[in-house]
Formats: sequence, structure tokens, C-alpha cells
Amino acid sequence: MPDELLERLRRFHDQTFPGIQDQFQDLVERGQHPTILFIGCSDSRLVPYLLTGTGPGDLFIVRNVAAFVPPHDGMTTVPSGDMSPEGAYLGAARRFTGYHGTAAAIEFAVLNLKVSRIVVCGHSHCGGIRALYEGAPKDAINLAAWLELGREAVLPVQMSPEALRRTEQRAVILQLERLMGYPMVRERVEAGQLALHGWHYVIEDGEVHVFDVKSGEFVPASSATHSGTGPYADADTDTMASPLFNEIDGSYARPRSS
Repeated sequence: MPDELLERLRRFHDQTFPGIQDQFQDLVERGQHPTILFIGCSDSRLVPYLLTGTGPGDLFIVRNVAAFVPPHDGMTTVPSGDMSPEGAYLGAARRFTGYHGTAAAIEFAVLNLKVSRIVVCGHSHCGGIRALYEGAPKDAINLAAWLELGREAVLPVQMSPEALRRTEQRAVILQLERLMGYPMVRERVEAGQLALHGWHYVIEDGEVHVFDVKSGEFVPASSATHSGTGPYADADTDTMASPLFNEIDGSYARPRSS
């Protein structure tokens, strides 16, 4: 039986790499200097390089289920009242500071690579967001614990295409807020050295909707005036429209100059 994956590896080495070898040699000699940390869902239909028109060395990419950002201290709340063995196991998983894969990448991107932008990109038809309503498979203990990072975005309604779309977008903003819990992120955002961007990619339309903090809405990139603003960049909390997500409040806005 032919090994298709092996054939692809050989094709890359023999046919593709010779045409870009100089580019990779330069990246080895000069090192990587990406300016964007891209936090995206692991979904195979989301292709960061295609969306952003970038190539090798341009993006520092972190991908996980539903593009979630764990708390800086790695801790999540533990539900009370569930004394079953499954509940105890899940509670231990939630308490465990084991989210450092994504957290470490955020710290590395900001402190070592000194990126100037962080993008959190969710998307339509996200299986992770759907699982917040339907639940994870019984044996998926780690997945169930991970999904709690998006629990606050869930709407108190029956699951529907509209509810899923809104939850996908709300989850993006929740992760932007959680990024501000990273001291190095907050420090640089408040100093104007780092910008946060919230994106929601609609797969079937081929369009990214970017979050605009002043309107509290996701705006199609085709009609947007910017590539997305986090809830902290030049936000006027006195005149800002009702936010899409109720966790956006004045404590996250950039301090006013006196």
C-alpha cells in the first residue's frame, strides 16, 4: 500500500524546497522575527497563511481547540457539588496547571520575539464551541476541562446556528480579555507597544470579521476600517456602544492621559 504521506515529504524536499531554500537559509542565519502571534483553532479548514497572505517567518502560530487562551496562572474554577468519580477527575483536571503549552507560547512570543500584534481567530462551524452545548465524549477528560475556558461565552438559549455564531464571537472576545491577565501583555498593550485583534473567520464566505471595540460588533474585513481592535486600544468607555460581550468593562480600557 503506497505511503501517501511519505510521498508528500519527498515531493517537498525534491520539488518545493529547492525554490525556497534561500529564504529558509536566511531565516536560519538571521533567526525568526515574526511580528504577529496568531492564536487560532486547530480546525483543518482554518489556514493562517492563506488568510493573512504571509509565509515562512511571518507568523508565530499557536493552535488549539477553539482558539482558547488559558489563564496566566493556569487555574480554572472547579464546579461544586459533583462528588462522582468522573466529577472528581474532571475537577482535578481543571485545577491542574497544565495549560502551559499555549501560555508558554504567548510568553515566548511577547518576551522573546517581541511581537507587536496578537490575533485571536475563531471561526464558523467550530466543533469546540458546539461541544460547549453538546458536551465532550465521556473519555475526553482533557477536552472537557479545556472547554471550560470558553464556558462564559455560552448563551442561555437552545443551540441554533445563530447561537453558535454568537458564541464563537463571544469566545474570541473572552480570550482577548484573558490575554490581559498576562502581565507582559497588559504592560505592552497599555504602553502602546502591542495590539490585540479579535477575528471570526466565516469559512463558507471566505471572509474574516474583525472585532471593533467602539461598536461592540464584528465587522466584515471587506467593509472594516481596521484589522480589528481589542477591548483595550483607544476605547472610549463613556461613548462606547453596548458591547457584544458583557465582560468588556472600563477596567480593561487604556488609561486616559491627564
